[in-house]
Amino acid sequence: MQRTAEQLAWTHRSRLTAATIGLAAALTNFDVTSVVVVLPSIGTTLGIPVANWAWIIDAYSLAFTATLLVAGALADRFGRRRMLLIGNAGFLVASLACGLAWNSSVFLAARAAQGAAAAFLVTGGFASIATVFPEPEARARAFGIAGVASGVAMALGPTLGGIIGTGLGWRWIFLANLPFCALIALAVPQLVVELRDGTGKPLDWLGVAILTLTLGLIIQAILEARHAPVRMAVGLGAGAALGGWFAIRQRRQARPMLDPALLTSRPMIGVTVLLMAVSVGYWSVLVYLPLYLGTAFGWTAETVGLAMLTATLPMLVVPLFGDRLVARLGWRRLFTVALGLIALGGAALVLSALVGPAARVWTFAGMALIGLGAALSHPQLSGAVISLAPPEASGMASALTVIARQAGFALGVAMLGALTPIGLNVVGFAWPFGSAAIAAVCGVFACLRLLPPSSGGIRS
Repeated sequence: MQRTAEQLAWTHRSRLTAATIGLAAALTNFDVTSVVVVLPSIGTTLGIPVANWAWIIDAYSLAFTATLLVAGALADRFGRRRMLLIGNAGFLVASLACGLAWNSSVFLAARAAQGAAAAFLVTGGFASIATVFPEPEARARAFGIAGVASGVAMALGPTLGGIIGTGLGWRWIFLANLPFCALIALAVPQLVVELRDGTGKPLDWLGVAILTLTLGLIIQAILEARHAPVRMAVGLGAGAALGGWFAIRQRRQARPMLDPALLTSRPMIGVTVLLMAVSVGYWSVLVYLPLYLGTAFGWTAETVGLAMLTATLPMLVVPLFGDRLVARLGWRRLFTVALGLIALGGAALVLSALVGPAARVWTFAGMALIGLGAALSHPQLSGAVISLAPPEASGMASALTVIARQAGFALGVAMLGALTPIGLNVVGFAWPFGSAAIAAVCGVFACLRLLPPSSGGIRS
């Protein structure tokens, strides 16, 4: 009878609710990758120098990362549906501001506001799934729908962004969010019930400020590397000091936002390194691949967007087989193979940059390899973190997963941006692609040295 009850719990209303929350997650992921093809258009229109194009991506990612923890605390205290709706409203207004921005300052501020709103939208949405779907099977289905929607949006972002940017202009990538935000605003009050835990979790505003400043200083220092090495050194030193202060402060908190003790076990350190390696070796490379393809082959934004499917389509297909591969190979072997493929793909892209426009086969081979490696590893890393963390810290481990991904992505975008040739010569792209490959190799070593061979039942 239990099976029947769970089946009955999955109704037409349940599907609509899951689809609505999935749409919210999809919007926030689409706006990460959809702009990568039109970075030159945005930079030219708003007068943003090539060296600072990384901030078009990182303003969003940094704000998202810094706001995530406080968004979760506010959702628990004041209501998950309320935070979802507040995040949606903020995302709508920020998207409109991005689309109408008349200079770089307004645009980058709007991108940061988008990232902060996205944190509330995602946190409120995912927390609401646990409220709306008490049955484990229905909850798993709902998370599955939201996860698929997020993956599809992030994977197809470069292609759709290229098509929209070529046909209507880059501003419409942001303005296209508005009707979807309006739909979410109408549907959520009808489908999602409100819940709060009433425990009054503390809000460490100073901790959030320290974390934000830490990442911001390090990102800016990396971007200064080419023309101001002294400022780079000072920025990295200040960022490291602030990061240490954040860790000490969290250890002293009775109920920390993010307990550094989670990273005392070898497996947890290993998975965190993998999260960052995939972010640098794949997701950050996606940001600069369109620039390389346009420079090397003279393709339009629309053509570049279509070519990017070589690197993104595996993310839509391969995860369907991920659970079976984990069961057969175990985490160590699966992630070693995955990061090895990303490293080989990065090496192929280096070769394509060195050989020049005649090496299209190496370009597409590299894109396919990094896409396959990311598709094997990215969806499974969250499950590895939850399984390896102590049971009482599973919620904080989930937050660590998102923060490591987003921080790795933001730092990777800055690092590869600092290495991208200002003159946009093809050979110069060997530096960012090579650095991404090295990050993936570091991930391989982390797999071999730190991860357990089994995929279950191990907690350190």
